[in-house]
Amino acid sequence: MSAIDTDLLANLGLTREPSSQEKDKDRLGQGDFLKLMTTQLENQDPFDPMESGEFLGQLAQFGTVSGIEDLQKSFKDLTGSIYSGQALQAAGLVDREVMVPVDMSIVDPAQGQWGAAELPSSTGELVVGVYDHSGALVRRMPLGPQEAGLAEFRWDGRDESGEIAPPGIYEFRAEAQGAGRTESLEMFLAARVESVSLGNRDGSLTLKVEGLGEIDFSKVRRIG
Repeated sequence: MSAIDTDLLANLGLTREPSSQEKDKDRLGQGDFLKLMTTQLENQDPFDPMESGEFLGQLAQFGTVSGIEDLQKSFKDLTGSIYSGQALQAAGLVDREVMVPVDMSIVDPAQGQWGAAELPSSTGELVVGVYDHSGALVRRMPLGPQEAGLAEFRWDGRDESGEIAPPGIYEFRAEAQGAGRTESLEMFLAARVESVSLGNRDGSLTLKVEGLGEIDFSKVRRIG
């Protein structure tokens, strides 16, 4: 393949990104800096030696170069430590339950289901309804008066007749009732963490949650 004509790129308003080798060629390291300064001292005019102030300036410049490289190394080490800490935190989440903002999940009613509703203010009556995949009401659970915040509940897996419901997809709806009005609330459901993925670049955590799929760790409201 022929070389790219940089003049042609310039005429088109484009620039070519220099290769990593070209970048390394233009970079001045500590060894290069010391070599240049030593050569300068060896070849200086003995009748017109470098002034002390100029020499100190050279040393200060070297100190700046050295300091930047040390800072880069320290930052790299710090990043590695943070990444390792996040990896340990991620490993500790496996097999634990987390509360995430969803209202529908695959549920085994024989195991029951924990959940919560977010109340912006206190309410005279909180009611949670459980619905099957067809939208039919399976269970209505009055929870009484609740204060503002996260109000938790547990469905024991039974329907209105007291029988254990079959495994499947269930939807949970919460309503705050009082003062002659009804308000729908945000739902949270608890589920077990099956595995955790740690982002390579930003260190973000992605949880694979049983019955829910992948959930960003930042959305987790509570860890059981």
